[in-house]
Amino acid sequence: MNTSDVIIVGGGLAGLVAAAELADRGKSVIIIDQEPEAFLGGQAFWSLGGLMLVDSPEQRRMGIKDSRELALQDWFGSAQFDRPEDEWPRKWAEAYVDFAAGEMRPWLYQMGMRWFPIVGWAERGGSFASGHGNSVPRFHLTWGVGPATQAPFERRVREHQAAGRIQLKFRHRCSHIIMEAGAAKGVSGEILAPDTASRGQKTNRDIVGSFELRAASVLVTSGGIGGDFDLVRKSWPTERLGPAPKEMIAGVPAHVDGRMVGISQAAGGNLINNDRMWHYTEGVKNWDPIWPNHGIRILPAPSSMWFDATGNRFPAPSYPGFDSLGSLKMILDTGYDYSWFITTQKIVKKEFALSGSEQNADFAEKSWIKVLQQRILNKKATPAVEAFKEHGENFVVADTLAELVGKMNQMQGNDLLPLDKIEAEIKARDLQVDNAFTKDAQIMAIHAARNYRGDKLQRTAKLHKILDPQNGPLIGIKLNIITRKTLGGLQTDLNSQMLNAQGAPIEGLFAAGEVAGFGGGGYHGYNALEGTFLGGCIFSGRQAGRADTIA
Repeated sequence: MNTSDVIIVGGGLAGLVAAAELADRGKSVIIIDQEPEAFLGGQAFWSLGGLMLVDSPEQRRMGIKDSRELALQDWFGSAQFDRPEDEWPRKWAEAYVDFAAGEMRPWLYQMGMRWFPIVGWAERGGSFASGHGNSVPRFHLTWGVGPATQAPFERRVREHQAAGRIQLKFRHRCSHIIMEAGAAKGVSGEILAPDTASRGQKTNRDIVGSFELRAASVLVTSGGIGGDFDLVRKSWPTERLGPAPKEMIAGVPAHVDGRMVGISQAAGGNLINNDRMWHYTEGVKNWDPIWPNHGIRILPAPSSMWFDATGNRFPAPSYPGFDSLGSLKMILDTGYDYSWFITTQKIVKKEFALSGSEQNADFAEKSWIKVLQQRILNKKATPAVEAFKEHGENFVVADTLAELVGKMNQMQGNDLLPLDKIEAEIKARDLQVDNAFTKDAQIMAIHAARNYRGDKLQRTAKLHKILDPQNGPLIGIKLNIITRKTLGGLQTDLNSQMLNAQGAPIEGLFAAGEVAGFGGGGYHGYNALEGTFLGGCIFSGRQAGRADTIA
């Protein structure tokens, strides 16, 4: 006997979206999650709430001319689809761009979501218009960041819960999808002991019971693998990026463990593109961690000078904020798994933001006064950035370059950074600042960034000499590789229905969000344009919730 029409495995953003849509249609839904109730919303809570929208009012007000055609060109240039199994991911990519250029914003706006008026320019790309990167700013930061991104859907789910259409079962860990005659019929697993850990902290795995639930359809929305370094290394694309880093830090909580991928495969689901993944190179160890190996990504704009572990300046397009995976490969090609920023207080003040809703209190609290005080009028960086500068073990500060490089070498316990080579590179760069023209490609990029008034106002510092004391102090930052997103996943059609290895739909079995590669088994291809992770969870969850093949 069925206990509901649909069982959703995972209470993250994709699961909340799907549950709300299903309950709107009159379906009965059970959401199960291995974590406590305080964790509802999953990784979305910790995010900046960035969404890729296309030709939005916010873009037009900032003088940005965007279009579906330009966005699709950027997406396909970044995705570089090149495999037979990319058929469905390609369809998902095109469908998402249509959504982002059409119904997405008005639909979310009607639910109460709003966005910061300055559109961010993330992942600016490499060298060619036909290649990777965003041609224009598209990163719409949700007013209220991650919590405000999940809030409309959690509100809808809670309303349906009160009406009896949705049940929430926490500390229920799925270990088996029940299959009968080739169709999904429910799930079974273990009930875990209660845990009072704060959101994001590692919880116990003590088993106190078991459960079995039955339904006409099962939807898996359990997230990716970024919290399990062993799984990350197992899937690492060594031939493409080089050997996996020996040391990494975690950009996601420990519960992002990838368990449901293998469980879904055992039920017949087809995992594709598992070697495609998205990790950042600008990670710093959190001085006040929440989860194990907790890392925070610096969200840089283009001005900091970037050096490898032995003091060589990275060439184009490895500038801060331009090409994440291209930069990752360049770092690993050096034989080391870390790199360095050398920057100034003026740059840090204007250009440094930190990933994580907890690192951006002004945006999280929807406080225009704090945004103005901390990001526009203040002579210092935001309190969160200044705290990392003061307490973070990856930061050093000095008045002279000799002192700075000495501290950087001391931090790492070696003498790999040669002062003379670094000083010569920075002096050569500084000599380029006196003119409005230059042969230094990074300075060209800074000029280009400041042509966009959003960057000029908030995100790109006025060009200045690094070694001029009035721009100091100097700041050196050790950058670690930080895990983040799984780009591949369980293959699905446009209804979010799982496909088997032969490409046929599996009756009653669905997947959405990161576990499905945000749609189709990897709608990003090889590279993400940013704002497409939360966006992909929303879109794929919506597709599942509205599918005529579910329940």
